[in-house]
Amino acid sequence: MHKVTFFPVGTADCYRIDLENGKKILFDYANMRDSSNQYDLRCDLPKELREDLATAKRNDFDVVAFTHLDEDHYKGATEFFWFDHAKKYQGDNRVRIKVMWVPAAVITEEAVDKEEGRVIRQEARHRFKQGKGVRVFSRPERLKAWCEKNGISLKERLNIITDAGKIAPELKKDSDGIEFFVHSPFAKRMNGREVEDRNDDCLVMQAVFQVAGVETKMLLMSDVTHEIITDIVDVTKNKKDRPERLEWDIVKIPHHCSYLSIGPEKGNDKTEPVPDVAWLYENQGADRGILVATSDPIPAKGSKEDKDSYPPHRQAANYYKDIETQLNGEFMVTMQHPKKTAPKPLVIEIESTGATVKKQASTAAVAAMSAPALRAG
Repeated sequence: MHKVTFFPVGTADCYRIDLENGKKILFDYANMRDSSNQYDLRCDLPKELREDLATAKRNDFDVVAFTHLDEDHYKGATEFFWFDHAKKYQGDNRVRIKVMWVPAAVITEEAVDKEEGRVIRQEARHRFKQGKGVRVFSRPERLKAWCEKNGISLKERLNIITDAGKIAPELKKDSDGIEFFVHSPFAKRMNGREVEDRNDDCLVMQAVFQVAGVETKMLLMSDVTHEIITDIVDVTKNKKDRPERLEWDIVKIPHHCSYLSIGPEKGNDKTEPVPDVAWLYENQGADRGILVATSDPIPAKGSKEDKDSYPPHRQAANYYKDIETQLNGEFMVTMQHPKKTAPKPLVIEIESTGATVKKQASTAAVAAMSAPALRAG
């Protein structure tokens, strides 16, 4: 059995994938909790992760992916992880990263506004210069100028660069029971002539789990907007043998349930999707599919939070609830699971029967399981 655990860290991202063979993959790290506030319901993320590692008798992750350099995807990482590039970020209590996954912008971006983001950038650059311990997702040409400026042979770094449309080589279905197909960052061919680099794209992937020959598919959508989703869908549809690469049994909803990941207008009660977003959710989702919003509770209509420009947006949630109904699935919000007053990590278990949300057990009962997600057809 594989497991995916989404942590209730507010409107921010951190989720862990535990493989049947014991390997551990972490996507983003955002310790948003205010430890001085006894009423803060966000989880103590370093405590949760350390306890799990202690149980597994290890102090490292096989892969840690930083999908992009927004603070709600890395806050506190420089206090938690061991970074090779500076002794300041080393110590026996720090958690090590075997391989760091980053989009090319984490290497090349100069205008990183937060010091902690700059530290993560420096670690990624250090590993890239060393030629080990990192995988950069990009067209190789995207890194050419940066390599030349820093006296690095791009040719000698090709083994740690993976373009969109490829499989990340660190993990394989045959040996690990999982593979990661890369959707973004990517280059978009305009009118068959001009190539446009999406330099600042988040890392977007499809994880394909395998148990006893049965596949379960999960889309990891980071913070992409509806425009980028449209580009990803267009590119994928144009590859005649690739539409299955956007199928999903589980989807990590993009950008914390923002309406801008669905369409350009918020709407009064529901955000209307642009055509390719509608296709992604309404055609590619599995029966009993699971949609996860990594966010604070969905605001009530007319509330102060409902008028806020920041996600989560009630109108976006109403669209996803329609998909939940259409698929007879589940729409989950991390800070509402299992209830708003006491959020707990959301665990999805993946077996040969598909994906199931592990229900919180009562004091005297064993945890029940929801119906597994089954792909139509």
